[in-house]
Amino acid sequence: MKSAAEHFEEGLELFNAGRFFECHEAWEEVWKRSHGKEKLFCQGLIQAAVAILHAERGNLRGAVSLCEKAMAKLDLLPATHENLAVGQLRVAVRNFIAFATAHRGQNLPERPKLLRTASK
Repeated sequence: MKSAAEHFEEGLELFNAGRFFECHEAWEEVWKRSHGKEKLFCQGLIQAAVAILHAERGNLRGAVSLCEKAMAKLDLLPATHENLAVGQLRVAVRNFIAFATAHRGQNLPERPKLLRTASK
């Protein structure tokens, strides 16, 4: 049985590979085991992933709705959280969804990534 940390890492790799449905599944395992701010963090990441997936599939209403829900959670975190560039992710996801909406889901830009920051 994988640990929550292993599921998180798997989800991170899947997210950055653009495999948003699979990423959602991996992070859901972490979310189920989390509490408090970490639970909200995981839920925000899952919602961001699904928002991108909806945009890619042309469900722009769903993309906007999930992006708003994701940002409501991720905006509560500092720009760097758990050595991850959450602030950068917030900007990238917002820009991706805004572009998708403005261009009706056509010619989408590069997918957002969740990057690591340098350890202190």
